[in-house]
Amino acid sequence: MMTYQQFLRSLALVISFAGSSLAQWTQTNGPYGGPVRCFATSGSKVFAGTNSGIFLSTNNGASWQKSNTGLKNISVSSLAIYTDKTGHKHLFAGTQDNGILLSTNNGMSWTLTNAGLTSYNVMSIGVSDTALLAGTTLGLFRSTDNGANWTRVRSELTNNYVSCFVTKDTTLFAGTLLGGVFLSTNNGEGWTQVNNGLANLKVYTLANINGNLFAGTGDGIFLSTNNGLNWTNVSNNSIFNDVLAIADSGANIFAAGNGIYRSTDNGSSWSLINYGVKSYPAYALTISGKNLLAGTPGGVYRSSNSGIFWRESNSGLANTTVLSMAVSGDKLFAGTYDNGVFLSTDNGMTWAESNNGLTIPIIWSVAVSDTFLFAGTYGTGVFRSTNNGGNWTAANSGLSNPYVLSLATIGTKVFAGTMRGVFLSTDHGTSWKWVNNGLSNSNVQALAVSDSTLFAANDGCVFMSTNYGTNWKTIDSSIYYVWSLAATTNQKGGINLYVGNADDLFLSTNEGASWTAIGTALMNTSFRSLAAFDKNIFVGTSGNGVFLSTDRGISWTVSDTGLACTYVQSFAISGNDLFAGTYSGVWTRPLTEMITAVGKDSPHAPARFSLFQNYPNPFNPSTVISYQLPTNIFVTVKVFDVLGQEVKTLVNGWVEAGNHSVTFNAENLSSGIYFYRLEAGTYRDTKKLLLLK
Repeated sequence: MMTYQQFLRSLALVISFAGSSLAQWTQTNGPYGGPVRCFATSGSKVFAGTNSGIFLSTNNGASWQKSNTGLKNISVSSLAIYTDKTGHKHLFAGTQDNGILLSTNNGMSWTLTNAGLTSYNVMSIGVSDTALLAGTTLGLFRSTDNGANWTRVRSELTNNYVSCFVTKDTTLFAGTLLGGVFLSTNNGEGWTQVNNGLANLKVYTLANINGNLFAGTGDGIFLSTNNGLNWTNVSNNSIFNDVLAIADSGANIFAAGNGIYRSTDNGSSWSLINYGVKSYPAYALTISGKNLLAGTPGGVYRSSNSGIFWRESNSGLANTTVLSMAVSGDKLFAGTYDNGVFLSTDNGMTWAESNNGLTIPIIWSVAVSDTFLFAGTYGTGVFRSTNNGGNWTAANSGLSNPYVLSLATIGTKVFAGTMRGVFLSTDHGTSWKWVNNGLSNSNVQALAVSDSTLFAANDGCVFMSTNYGTNWKTIDSSIYYVWSLAATTNQKGGINLYVGNADDLFLSTNEGASWTAIGTALMNTSFRSLAAFDKNIFVGTSGNGVFLSTDRGISWTVSDTGLACTYVQSFAISGNDLFAGTYSGVWTRPLTEMITAVGKDSPHAPARFSLFQNYPNPFNPSTVISYQLPTNIFVTVKVFDVLGQEVKTLVNGWVEAGNHSVTFNAENLSSGIYFYRLEAGTYRDTKKLLLLK
């Protein structure tokens, strides 16, 4: 039951949120890359359609900037430029869920233009002399007024997914994913199927090159020299299959799919030109100036020598999906779905790719233990770095499942949640052993730690271990498809365990003996990520942004102002800032903007900051460090050796006002003098301790 004082405090918090207009999330400058599915060029400008909107380059793809101010959760699948009768250019973007966007000012601003459109999944946009065409998952739509209104075309194309368009003279061609190629001689009002010789009817792309038609299909490239009446396979006996994009530079024709190919003889023969490209398939190709650009799952690759050599060209392209984050001191690590690991040492102002030695770019989880950084990959197990991501080596001895979905650490112990249960390493990843006694062996999606207690969740159960995974106890078997876990110590010395799944958020304060649904009022489809400390809980959702509770889930406030991407996969707290990993990079917001109402709420709080001498001292191998706080504040307690090198972080988070203690276990350290330091706001104090073994 909420007390009257708690009610007043919650009400004050809600009012403070409603009246705040300056507090908001901002996107960090990275990580870079992410899926690029289409291009459009207009003079010196290149537009790239991505999973998180539209980016613009004004220097032939060397660098990028956002061109979708104000748009949320926009996934762009097609781009086209239409020049009206007055010579004015209109830029159209077809999206996966939002229909069609229009910009009349070179991408500076966009408006939805969906009047008459009954399907908002737009796969392609075509341009003819007097009409615009939109290929959707529910058929073909046509506009004759610059996209202001759309009318469904009722023809042979109605039941086919239209994937691409191209014009040749006054004839318009459409490629479909079910019925091959169609042509129209009346600006899209009527269509005729033209598939003679086209052995594969799955057409991804069409191009008009030197008066000939090229079709990229599920079985290579086909050529027509007579307006589609006949087709011939020109794929070098199926050297490549799914051809997703075709472009030409005059002297050369380029084709892309699971590789990038070049023809210097108008399609009669092809050669592979992949040097430097590390991400496939290539979805899109375009020519800008003297540069050839390829859009891939990992971003843009650029070649200035007709594909002989490629290099990544993702500066400013903050579009990658961030699945996981970890903090080590002032270092922030981001594990991405398509571009590996990134490192920032300045709170996200700049990011550096840290992938040397990684063999797969899908990083499902990252964790830090002492001076070791671990990355859990989807398919190649665990990788370890001893130099903050500068180099990586595989660390899989004993790890019998390579799909590492989650990582957690307790001191020097590292736990890996996989598709075959949990594995433990006690030697910094050099070797692993399976620790599954009492734990069913299905996907361990999430791990959480509170002091020395470990929690794990798989597809159907939540488990707890109090002996580092040696034995597991089922604490719930009714919460299915758990995506996220978080555990904090409560005021009574017990553990608050938060569990998020596809439908609700749950809290247990008694090790799973009973559960309370605390997220029902939020009405979200999936609770993907959690961050909890003290009474504060941040929840990241799939498409509904971030919510905050400052009273352990009794009440909630929306906390996503400024967050243009509301698919939140992960959280990390670094210093006084909260970071959110989303489908479009990392976003950040000061914690003080969101929890300023959480202040000196204890009338018995100490009058001053204090750090006390550890006891016992000397010690072997454990000692207790105590301190007191006059207010709720972000606290770090760290231990250093005599050379000033950090050997252990004991506290790194928000702590309530009052008296606190933390145990330092030095079982893996050698005898000698060490120092421990408390930092809380501007307060700092350091004391000496002595380990004798």
